[in-house]
Amino acid sequence: MYHDDERIQEDISILKANKIEKENIYVLSHDDDRTNRIAKNTEANTIGASEQGLTDAVKSVFEKQGDELRDKIESVGFSEAETSEYEAELDKGAVFLIVTETYGIDLDTIIG
Repeated sequence: MYHDDERIQEDISILKANKIEKENIYVLSHDDDRTNRIAKNTEANTIGASEQGLTDAVKSVFEKQGDELRDKIESVGFSEAETSEYEAELDKGAVFLIVTETYGIDLDTIIG
């Protein structure tokens, strides 16, 4: 969880330098423009139709933003309880860095 856009961008660069593939790095925030800007600057991913499945992606177009965020978080493997907790942090302005495959690398040793 991040509140500083520069810090998340630095950590994404560190992940990539440590051979974490960009296909496994996702950025998510409550603000789509912020999410897209960070993803574009770092060549990271956003959670979209390929992660959610086409049906859920289309459904999310008609949902409230909180529901859409919860669907996105769940689509990358988090439980319903985790999703509720994380969505509350997103409401407070947090940005999440989600890594779906680490190839055995201990992320705590390479990023803050």
